[in-house]
Amino acid sequence: MITGSRALPVPPRTVLALMLASLVGILAFGWPLFAGRGTLLERNASAPLILGAVLVGVMATVLVALGDGGIDVKAIAILGLLSGVGADLRPLSAGSAGIEFVFFFIILGGRVFGPGFGFALGSTTLFASALLTGGVGPWLPFQMLAASWSGMGAGLLPARVRGRTEIVVLAFYAALCGFVYGQAMNLSFWPFTLGPDTALSFVPGAPLGETLTTFFRFSIATSFGWDLMRAIVLAGGVALIGWPVLAALRRTARRAFFSAALPARDTPEPKPKETKSLHVVVH
Repeated sequence: MITGSRALPVPPRTVLALMLASLVGILAFGWPLFAGRGTLLERNASAPLILGAVLVGVMATVLVALGDGGIDVKAIAILGLLSGVGADLRPLSAGSAGIEFVFFFIILGGRVFGPGFGFALGSTTLFASALLTGGVGPWLPFQMLAASWSGMGAGLLPARVRGRTEIVVLAFYAALCGFVYGQAMNLSFWPFTLGPDTALSFVPGAPLGETLTTFFRFSIATSFGWDLMRAIVLAGGVALIGWPVLAALRRTARRAFFSAALPARDTPEPKPKETKSLHVVVH
């Protein structure tokens, strides 16, 4: 069982759902690496869209499973609050020059409230921001899953790391998430961006090494600077505001009584020992 904050418990059935969502997500993102000649992926250009639809269904199943874990009203309120803050931050950057503020609270929220909460926070934040910015499209399931992985990964970082070391670890992790997010999104739409006759075009059935080389050349030519800037901005933001935000979120978690740092309340408290009263009889 995944351990972490009690804000959103992750029972074994939910762990299985998360693993299923991740496997389908890996297939949805990485299908160009496995598209051989004579396969459905080569003949049918709608196969990635079908995978995206499947991904939406799996993610809906995951969110239902997360609800089965016993999420309470306080956790839902905090999830909605952080999702709203992240959604409001996205229009301020909108990915301009790779600057993305939406991942700050996904990563920091996942760190404080645990991997299950981080996974849900990534999906709800990207979905809410898409509604605000009009960014609903076939790319949205990919964005939601990539953000969910970022939040879940933050919750899986070692819990004993605290203080300045924690900020350093989170800054490096945020930079990694920012860069890998851009590369993953590139991989999801690369086969449809260019025609079949360019040096950077996707070629179904090409050897894996050749496909990876062409993809990295495509990324360097189109978005490497943006992805690098996103990584730098996220790392710098965590270094600057990570400490007060973490302190505020942990204070909220303690007051809500589902912080991992608090003693578990699932075990019944020992009953007080019965004391026999003494009756003094006066004759």
